[in-house]
Amino acid sequence: MTDAAALPGQPRGGVLSGPATARAVNVLAPNANAMTLDGTNTWILSEPDSPLAVVVDPGPLDEGHLQQVIATAEKAGKRIALTLLTHGHPDHAEGASRFSDLTDTHVRALDPSLRLGDEGLSAGQVVEVGGLEIRVVPTPGHTADSLCFHLPADQAVLTGDTILGRGTTVVAHPDGRLGDYLDSLRRLRSLTVDDGVHTVLPGHGPVLEDAQGAVEFYLAHRAHRLAQVETAVENGHVTAAEVVATVYADVDRSLWPAAELSVRAQLEYLREHGLI
Repeated sequence: MTDAAALPGQPRGGVLSGPATARAVNVLAPNANAMTLDGTNTWILSEPDSPLAVVVDPGPLDEGHLQQVIATAEKAGKRIALTLLTHGHPDHAEGASRFSDLTDTHVRALDPSLRLGDEGLSAGQVVEVGGLEIRVVPTPGHTADSLCFHLPADQAVLTGDTILGRGTTVVAHPDGRLGDYLDSLRRLRSLTVDDGVHTVLPGHGPVLEDAQGAVEFYLAHRAHRLAQVETAVENGHVTAAEVVATVYADVDRSLWPAAELSVRAQLEYLREHGLI
C-alpha cells in the first residue's frame, strides 16, 4: 500500500464525509463514477460559534443528498444562509435551484445564468456570512467560469474541479483553455506561498494536506503532458483522437473522451504559441 503522505498533496485518509477543518464540513454526494471519483464534495462552511452557514456546490439534483446537507447543518445548529458555486457543471450545480427552494437562499456564481438572486461573484470579492470570510479567487481553465474560495481563517482553499483530491482534472475544451488553467494554478501557488494556504478542500476526492505540493504536481503534470502531445504531433499524430491513443494509452479507455477535451486544449495552446 502506498503511504498517503508520499502522494501528491498528501491526501488525508479515512471517511470523506464529515469535518475537514474548523470551518468546513463535507457531505459526499452519491454520484460516484470514473469522472467524479467518490462523488461530489458538498461543503458546509461556518464560523464555529455562528448560527449561519454557507454551502458550496450543492451537487447533483438528488433530493436525498440535498436533504442530508440541510440536516447536517441543522444538526450542528446552523441555518444555511447562502449557496455558492465553483462552476456550472451538473455534478456541482444541477441541484442548486432545488436547494435554493429548500433553504430559501440565493445562489451566487460567476456565470449569470447560474445565479438565483441579484448578486454574482467576481475576482477578489470577499463574501462574509456570520463572521466567516470567504475570498473569491478566479481560476478559469477547467471551465471559463471556474472559481476557488479561499478561507483565510483555516488557511484552506476550496478548489472545485481545478485541483482534485486524487488524480488530475480535465481542461474542458473549448470552454476550458490551457493557458488560463496554467495561470490559475500559478495563482493558487501564490496563495500557498504568500497567504499560507496549506489545505485543499477539493470538489472530488480527499482533503489534501500539502496545497503547495499539489499545485506543483499539477504544474509538472501539465508540462509533461504538453511535451508528450507536442512529440506525438511531431511523430505524425494529427487529430486529437490519434494523440489520445498515443499519449493516454495507459489510461482507462472510458476516460478517453474526457482526455480528448484536454488534448484539444493542449493542441490549441501549442498552435497559439507557434510550437506546432
